[in-house]
Amino acid sequence: MFLEAVVFSVSLLCLIFITRLYVVVKTGSKHKPGSKGPVTVLVVAGSGGHTTEILRLMESLSAAYTPRHYVIADTDRMSEEKIYAFESSKGQSQSQSQSQSQSQSQSQSQSQSQFTICRIPRSREVHQSWSSSVVSTLKALQHSLPLVFTLRPDMVLCNGPGTCVPLCAAGLLLGILGIKRVLIVYVESICRVHSLSLTGRILYPLSDYFFVQWSSLRDRYPKSIFLGRIV
Repeated sequence: MFLEAVVFSVSLLCLIFITRLYVVVKTGSKHKPGSKGPVTVLVVAGSGGHTTEILRLMESLSAAYTPRHYVIADTDRMSEEKIYAFESSKGQSQSQSQSQSQSQSQSQSQSQSQFTICRIPRSREVHQSWSSSVVSTLKALQHSLPLVFTLRPDMVLCNGPGTCVPLCAAGLLLGILGIKRVLIVYVESICRVHSLSLTGRILYPLSDYFFVQWSSLRDRYPKSIFLGRIV
């Protein structure tokens, strides 16, 4: 009798969870973050080309997308330098449009306060076995949950690195628990011409906006939005 009660309770919880997930995903397109103010954005930077693409995309975002919280893998050293260079350039551009009576040091201080860089364990290294990647992904999720629950972003922006999967899962969980609706925006890498990456296949049904850079992918995946080439 006790075992039956446990099975029933677990089944009921799973049903509630799946129902909430369905509701959160289906109502996502109606959610407009930042309609009443700035948009807190969590930006997932991969390594190499992923970081270059995501920063190129960030160039087109307005000043309303602030603060910006960049998340990189703990083994990634190059992305941090690229982010600091990008934000420094962004800060200089903003300071040129400000009143000349405001000092440059104040402008740099304000620019610095508008972004942070956080690190989490990488979900999967290149050529890592699938069996061991399950453990590393769970470890990344363990670090992603408290990070996302603390930052509570309005939007998660990512473009393919495996690190973004646990972060998107944490963002969805915020909505499932009724804490905050987080918009999931995914941009498939320019390298994917005819098929989606593994990360893309995972997030395709879960993302609110799914952008591709090749028309051939748009034809295969009707939910996707053809963005054109970023770089």
